[in-house]
Amino acid sequence: MSTEHDKSGYDQTEYDEAQEISDREALRRVAGLSTELEDVTEVEYRQLRLERVVLVGVWTTGTVKEAERSLAELARLAETAGSEVLEGVMQRRGKPDAATYIGSGKAIELRDIVAALGADTVICDGELTPGQLQQLEKVVAVKVVDRTWLILDIFAQHARSREGKAQVALAQMDYMLPRLRGWGDAMSRQAGGIGTRGPGETKIETDRRRIRTRMAKLRRELRDMGTAREVARASRRNSRLPSVVIVGYTNAGKSSLLNRLTSAGVLVQDELFATVDPTVRRARTPSGREFTLSDTVGFVRHLPHQIVEAFRSTLEEASEADLLIHVVDGSAEAPADQIAAVREVLAEVGADSVRELIVVNKADIAEPDTLHELARSSKHMLAVSARTGDGIEELVHAIEADLPSPSVEVDVLVPYDHAELVARIYREAEIIELDHQETGTRVRAKVDEQLAAALADVCEPQP
Repeated sequence: MSTEHDKSGYDQTEYDEAQEISDREALRRVAGLSTELEDVTEVEYRQLRLERVVLVGVWTTGTVKEAERSLAELARLAETAGSEVLEGVMQRRGKPDAATYIGSGKAIELRDIVAALGADTVICDGELTPGQLQQLEKVVAVKVVDRTWLILDIFAQHARSREGKAQVALAQMDYMLPRLRGWGDAMSRQAGGIGTRGPGETKIETDRRRIRTRMAKLRRELRDMGTAREVARASRRNSRLPSVVIVGYTNAGKSSLLNRLTSAGVLVQDELFATVDPTVRRARTPSGREFTLSDTVGFVRHLPHQIVEAFRSTLEEASEADLLIHVVDGSAEAPADQIAAVREVLAEVGADSVRELIVVNKADIAEPDTLHELARSSKHMLAVSARTGDGIEELVHAIEADLPSPSVEVDVLVPYDHAELVARIYREAEIIELDHQETGTRVRAKVDEQLAAALADVCEPQP
C-alpha cells in the first residue's frame, strides 16, 4: 500500500506533527485585530487617554479559527473599554503555563513585541491567577489585565442605576481581593501612627480589610434593593400579568427589539454591553392581553462568575418568566456558539427549564445558509430585523401563542357598575366574545381562577 506524501517529503502524520511543533514554537500573530482610528471615535466621550494594548491568548482546544474568533471578541471588548488594539498573538499549548500563562520564553517574546509597539497594557484572553498576573507583569514590564477584569471594567463604565453600580462594584472587589498587590515595596510597608506599633499591619492587609468591610456594606445594600425588586416582582405576579424576558448574547440587538416592541427608548449602540441595567415595560398582544417585557444584561463567552453572582437577583427574572425570548445575532460568525454560551448562564441561574423562543435578529444582513442552519437546529425559531421591522408582527403573534392560557372559560353578564372587572378582563383574559347590552357587558372569555371567582360573586351566568 502506497502512502501519500506532501511536497516536502513528509507523510501526512509527520506533516501534522511538524505543524504542531511549529505552532508551539512561536507566538502566532492574528491578523486584522489592530484598531483603526475611526473605530475609536465612539469611546472619546469617556475622556480617557486610550490605552495601547497587545492581546495574547492561549489556544488549548478546538480549531485555530475558533481561537482567532475568541481573540477577535477580546479585541472588541478592549475597544469598548476605550483601548487601541495594536497587536494580537496566540500561543499553542496543552494548557496555560502555571507561572506566566504563556511560558517564560514566550513571555520574553511578548515583552519584545510590547516594547517595539510602544504598548502600555497586555490583555490576556482568560482569567489569570494572582501569581500569573504578577509574574507576567514582571517580565513584560507593563500592566497586565485578564479577560475577566476587562469585562468588569466595561460593566463599571456602563452601569447607570444605583443597583447596577453596586452590583458591579461588588463583583470588582470580589475579583480584586485575592489579586491585591502593588509595584515594588509600596504595598508592603507597615502602616504608621498610634495603634500600629509593634508587629503592626502591612499596607496590603489594611487594604484587604477595607475591601472586605466595603463588600459587606454593598451586600447589605444589595439585599435591601433585592427586597424592593422582589416586592415589584410579587406585585406583577399578583396582577396575573404574564412575564416575558429577553435574553441573549451581548450586542445581539436585545435593546433594539425591546424598543421595537414597546417604544421603551432604551439606549441602542453598536457596542458590547452598551446597556447593563435591566428595563421592564408593559406590552399588549394583538388581542389586547397585557404582559410584562423585560431585558437582561447581555451574556458573553466565559461571563465572569463574579458578574453572575452580583447580578443574580436581576438574572433570576429569567428563571421566573413565563417565556424567554432568546435573541441571536444572525450576522455573527458563529451564532450557534453564542446560543450555547447564553444557555450555559441560563442553566446557572435556574432558567434552563423556561419555555424558549429563539429570535434571530439582523435577518436583513444574515447569510441565508446561517438562517437555514439555525432553523434546522432550533424547532421554535423566528427571523426578524429590529432595524427594519421585518418579522416583528409574526413575533408578536408568536409571543401571544406562547403565553400561558387562562384555564377557566366563563360566559357572564358584567353589570355596568362593575366596570373594573371588564378592565381586568381586557388586561388578563383571552376574550372570545364581548357585547355591550342594556344592563351590562356580556363577556365570553378564558380567565384564571382568581378572576373567575371575582366574576362569579357579582355577575350573572349566561345560558
